Amino acid sequence: MAIRMKQAAHPTSELVRVFGRIGLLSFGGPAAQIALMHRNLVEERDWLTEDQFLRALSFCMMLPGPEAMQLATYAGWRMRGVSGGLIGGLLFVLPGAIVITVLALLYANFGTRPETAALLLGVKACVLVIVAQALVRLSAKALKSPSAYALAGLSFLGIFAFQLPFPIIIAAAATWGAITATNDTPKEIPQKHPSTRPRTLILWTALWLAPLPVLWLIGQQFLFSLAAFFAKLAVVTFGGAYAVLAYMSQEVVITRGWLDAPQMVDALGLAETTPGPLILVTQFVGMLAGHSVGGVALALIAGVLTLWMTFVPCFLWIFAGAPHVENLLARPRLLAALQAITAAVVGVILNLSLWFALHVIFAKVGQVTLGPVTLPWPEFSSYNWQIIPLITVAFALIGPLKRGVLFTLVVCSAISWGLSLL
Repeated sequence: MAIRMKQAAHPTSELVRVFGRIGLLSFGGPAAQIALMHRNLVEERDWLTEDQFLRALSFCMMLPGPEAMQLATYAGWRMRGVSGGLIGGLLFVLPGAIVITVLALLYANFGTRPETAALLLGVKACVLVIVAQALVRLSAKALKSPSAYALAGLSFLGIFAFQLPFPIIIAAAATWGAITATNDTPKEIPQKHPSTRPRTLILWTALWLAPLPVLWLIGQQFLFSLAAFFAKLAVVTFGGAYAVLAYMSQEVVITRGWLDAPQMVDALGLAETTPGPLILVTQFVGMLAGHSVGGVALALIAGVLTLWMTFVPCFLWIFAGAPHVENLLARPRLLAALQAITAAVVGVILNLSLWFALHVIFAKVGQVTLGPVTLPWPEFSSYNWQIIPLITVAFALIGPLKRGVLFTLVVCSAISWGLSLL
């Protein structure tokens, strides 16, 4: 018998309290954030059952965008419909967005000072270890067949050696996964939910894209370009923030020239120090780009615009797709396409790891062209000896000693400050 889902009528004040606490404590990346939500929503409260939580997580991992933020939105939607989803999603993002605003303005004014560079070197060492661990964890989950290894290798070569755009890599992997799926018969769908109303799709799509025609009409070329880029980025962010950072770095640094490579590295490092989704690095990038064009006022406008173009589509995906979770998860071709995307994302994150490591270990990184291939090439004389002990400490603290990311960031920054005084 089909079972219709009923959304629990939890008081708004209770949702604000619970999701506000989750948002304030959501340090450490998606794995730690998902574990925090599991403890608060499944173990300490009966808001979601174990099975509902796992299905919701699988659904959110299918979507472009930050899966942890979308999971919070979905959980809020289950509790109180659209208003609950807004509470869950907004409170997951807002604490980190406020911190990023302060950090971006401080960085824009003091980022070139020697003492700031010394502190940031410790942050970069910690982030290098975090990215490497994310690569190892994802590889263990995604690479379980020869074809998955092949997809990861080809995606790495495509973006590292040939600078193929990230959307093309994602589209090719999804196509390959769909056409090689062995079974297109949907599994039994355990529940039937109310269909998505067309006005939901129209309303949230219109809200998301509303800034674009306004900026075009008033002639704000820079802000229009910024909004259009991050709107496109929101559609291709499969695999989480680490997967899309390589593409964003390529576009922001090389193609558009909004930031230079050291600023991009610093942006990722500082985004790791905040609660909330790592994709908040887009806000940092938008604010630095705006500051370089028009000072503090344009930086603040660019930050808000970037947040809007990045996170409004997350609400669109959840509110449009949440009623169809079981239906979507029962389709083998869709799941095969998503598994192929995940395998390709491993290669993309490997590229990010190498790009990040080169720019952290060496002060100057150029390019060398070998026929049709263009590769990054460091100036070995610009080697930074201080980074090796910092990486060692970060690896020991995050790995064997199991210390938190925030603690490790503070320790590595303090050591880096001390080394700079030698």
